[in-house]
Amino acid sequence: MLTKFETKSARVKGLSFHPKRPWVLSSLHNGVIQLWDYRVGTLLDKFDEHDGPVRGIDFHKQQPLFVSGGDDYKIKVWNYKLRRCLFTLLGHLDYIRTTFFHHYPWILSASDDQTIRVWNWQSRTCVWAGSVLTGHNHYVMCAQFHPSEDLVVSASLDQSVRVWDISGLRKKNLAPGAVESDVRGITGVDLFGTTDAVVKHVLEGHDRGVNWAAFHPSMPLIVSGADDRQVKIWRMNESKAWEVDTCRGHYNNVSCAVFHPRQELILSNSEDKSIRVWDMSKRTGVQTFRRDHDRFWVLAAHPNLNLFAAGHDGGMLVFKLERERPALAVHGNSLFYVKERFLRQLDFSSSRDVAVMQLRSGSKFPVFSMSYNPAENAVLLCTRASNLENSTYDLYTIPKDADSQNPDAPEGKRSSGLTAVWVARNRFAVLDRMHSILIKNLKNEITKKVPVPNCDEIFYAGTGNLLLRDSDSITLFDVQQKRTLASVKISKVKYVIWSADMSHVALLAKHAILVCNRKLESLCQIHENVRVKSGAWDESGVFIYTTSNHIKYAVTSGGTTGSSARCWEKLGEVALLQGNHQVVEMCYQRTKNFDRLSFLYLITGNLEKLRKMMKIAEIRKDMSGHYQNALYLGDVAERVRILRSCGQKSLAYLTAATHGLDEEAESLRESFDPEKETIPAVDPEARLLQPPAPVLPLDTNWPLLTVSKGFFEGSIAGKGKGGALAADIDIDTVGTEGWGEDAELQLDEDGFVDAGEGFGEEGMGKGQEEGGGWEVEEDLDLPPELDVPAGSTGTAEDGFFVPPTKGTSPAQVWCNNSQLPVDHILAGSFETAMRLLHDQVGVTNFGPYKQLFLQTFSRGRTTFQALPSLPAMYGYPHRNWKEAGLKNALPAVGLKLNDLIQRLQLCYQLTTAGKFEEAVEKFRLILLSVPLLVVDNKQEIAEAQQLVAICREYIVGLSMEIERKKLPKETLEQQKRICEMAAYFTHSNLQPVHMILVLRTALNLFFKLKNFKSAATFARRLLELGPKPEVAQQTRKILAACEKNPVDSHQLNYDQHNPFDICAASYRPIYRGKALERCPLSGACYSPEFRGQICRVTTVTEIGKDVLGLRISPLQFR
Repeated sequence: MLTKFETKSARVKGLSFHPKRPWVLSSLHNGVIQLWDYRVGTLLDKFDEHDGPVRGIDFHKQQPLFVSGGDDYKIKVWNYKLRRCLFTLLGHLDYIRTTFFHHYPWILSASDDQTIRVWNWQSRTCVWAGSVLTGHNHYVMCAQFHPSEDLVVSASLDQSVRVWDISGLRKKNLAPGAVESDVRGITGVDLFGTTDAVVKHVLEGHDRGVNWAAFHPSMPLIVSGADDRQVKIWRMNESKAWEVDTCRGHYNNVSCAVFHPRQELILSNSEDKSIRVWDMSKRTGVQTFRRDHDRFWVLAAHPNLNLFAAGHDGGMLVFKLERERPALAVHGNSLFYVKERFLRQLDFSSSRDVAVMQLRSGSKFPVFSMSYNPAENAVLLCTRASNLENSTYDLYTIPKDADSQNPDAPEGKRSSGLTAVWVARNRFAVLDRMHSILIKNLKNEITKKVPVPNCDEIFYAGTGNLLLRDSDSITLFDVQQKRTLASVKISKVKYVIWSADMSHVALLAKHAILVCNRKLESLCQIHENVRVKSGAWDESGVFIYTTSNHIKYAVTSGGTTGSSARCWEKLGEVALLQGNHQVVEMCYQRTKNFDRLSFLYLITGNLEKLRKMMKIAEIRKDMSGHYQNALYLGDVAERVRILRSCGQKSLAYLTAATHGLDEEAESLRESFDPEKETIPAVDPEARLLQPPAPVLPLDTNWPLLTVSKGFFEGSIAGKGKGGALAADIDIDTVGTEGWGEDAELQLDEDGFVDAGEGFGEEGMGKGQEEGGGWEVEEDLDLPPELDVPAGSTGTAEDGFFVPPTKGTSPAQVWCNNSQLPVDHILAGSFETAMRLLHDQVGVTNFGPYKQLFLQTFSRGRTTFQALPSLPAMYGYPHRNWKEAGLKNALPAVGLKLNDLIQRLQLCYQLTTAGKFEEAVEKFRLILLSVPLLVVDNKQEIAEAQQLVAICREYIVGLSMEIERKKLPKETLEQQKRICEMAAYFTHSNLQPVHMILVLRTALNLFFKLKNFKSAATFARRLLELGPKPEVAQQTRKILAACEKNPVDSHQLNYDQHNPFDICAASYRPIYRGKALERCPLSGACYSPEFRGQICRVTTVTEIGKDVLGLRISPLQFR
């Protein structure tokens, strides 16, 4: 048994694996439910609401739910995402033993009240009156659904196992009739005598009470374990069920037994402190695992992986029955590995995977390790038995011409030995059961025997050398000279991985990696908190390794040192080449490169931060930088002040007078001394030069093209050693490949020639004469009235010119094809876009939309120069150019739903930092941008609507918090109003990290007001969210103080038990059942007196207006 994870806790009575995530639930005898991540070994959460032991536990297969049943007679359904109990099912009269979910919305529970109940967790009641299964006359210890059929199996201390048919229950529950439901009584019996669930089989054969029973996943079999120390296998069909065989071997009560989901095995555990594995075909024990002091109580099998969990007196463990990692060897571009009694070869370049030979059978243990000899095309396959002295190895020569369809089965040479590895072209070393090394040839004959001390494993270390492992070190040993060359301290090495040139070696232990050179001199040691699984050397000298939950890499140090500022500068240069201006900003801030930082803010249009840079320059007394930032901002008054402060009165006067600052100019004029100073003359023809205002400030990084690479291809490979980690980007290549061909038209001197050139006089100057074979000159008798005057040849020059019909512009096509507002904005039809927004979401104040309209319109077309010296032409990008032609075209939309979701993260950060006013502006901008989206499916429509709801909750809550902070605190009524608003804020739907902050604020305010009862409620809600330890400790102290006197000293307009909405204008509660009006866009609630006013959340929509609703997808018009 391979233990993957183990916990120490109170006695574990129930276990359940999550079907997809690496989670396991354990229910304890002290009433606590623990949620563990067995891959990382971390306790994720605890649920503590049961009084007394919790015996039943089960994950739902699809929903984020689990169910528990305890000795308090309660069944609780939990949502692990919300981290709380959703509801409690009451009905059992004694201890609840097991609880299991069905793929219908059902829960099956077994109890000591001798009944089995089927519950509907959606309606939160029993499925039907007939869903109480009675028939056992002692405690029901276990009840489980069949994986696919309408059956239930139950085990009881009345020494019987019963199989129940619940098909009637399913039919009546899924399609109930009104008349049928009326004529049924509370007994669950129809007028015609049928019941919803009937006993199909009664299995009697155990001599004492039965503790567990379970169905086979795919076969008509049942396994049961009882207090008579036996595990029985039962077979059933439609008419009967009978005992197949009995597995004996436990010497105390069998507490649980389960089928292996994918192999013909049975696992059982017992109070005799053992877990046993039984072969179903032979009915004999295969393996036994014992603990010294802990009795086992429960077993669980993972539905998809070969993992099991067992609960005992001191906790629980997650384990596998056997090693699943295949034996493998890599040579050149090929991977050899063992799979299902075949040696297979995978070609990395072509991904061709073929079987090269069949292995001999006879060993019941899988191949443990492989050593490949490319010179002789031979392999050594080592098999490790549970008793190491029975381990063997096989020597095979791989056939040269292998048939992948019918691979050969060459005769191998098998001998006993723990490990076998090649040490030369025709020699290999074997570690035998006496822990000495035998050198053998290709005929498997011993040529030399080398005694070595304290060796329990050997590894390949180059020609003629071996690495010998003992309990706490690795030794480099020369087989020829029989002497030790070097040694390093590391305990229990599991794997040894050499680089391609054998210059470095990585020694992998359970939680450590030791990197050494060829002489086994230690270069680096890495410690991990989780298990190290495997590793590989990259050809550039990077060691890549995996842990239980990460892929990591280790880079050898180049021996160079430098300041951190140089690293930030280099990072800034590389980020600037890729247009990642956010990283560039961080680098300039770290290196305090203020000039470049100011210029970066200028070119990205971030005027707010540019003003901050001007303030910073003033604080630093950097006159040059201060003046330069003022120049970037076009702040004339600031420039005058700077020039005046540094003694440049003449320049200050000219600047003020030229720009029309008359008061400043007059003040400066009076400061001149007429006798010593000359007042400069102002140029009457001076023109105003101001930096242009940014039309579209750059908030995000440049978009990057997605480059498809191979699975193992990375940025490290390709450049070899030296500059492997530096970004290797050629600016010329970027310019030509990414932008050059689209931005410039390269004309060679012969690319465009006149249409008449190149044909010659015979080509285009005059037509060729027709040949005699064409009978075109014969005389025809025509009427005289058809004579045409001479000279009227009917050429195009003498006829009428018919101009081509003007086509429909792309903008008009977009408007005709779409009812989405953003398409009309991109077409420049602002009037129709406003009409659509008015009809769909009730927009009446379009002032805040002006900037969004202009930004969106600027993305609707591209310009390009077709020919030199001619005006630029416009291009109209389409989003449906693959599916539709020009008549059905729709414009490409630059604003995506993912862009708004990324902006939402910035809003969350601002909220966490307490910058509420800035956060409200950002949230409102996202909210106003949602009607300007175009999405393709219903899921994205739902996500957009969810985004609107998030913005609404935060805008209302933060606006109320801003208003609360402005209120005075002098009188008691004012303090009560402050507490009310803080309490309302706790009912907003916020992120957990923000809800913790809101609850802390409300808790402190109510505690100061001496409303201890309400404060205790906030404290409990805060603790449910799992705050930081120091916050939790402080909250518990406040909660303890509140519980000593759970009384509210003052009456507030706040009822936490009555659901309510917050009026976004008055910030008063609107309790359920009261009349209210809503914003048609955000859904914000208002009292009826605010109907017809502008919404405080959006600032653009009319409250209570009757509209069509948000339209952002063509699917909504079908």
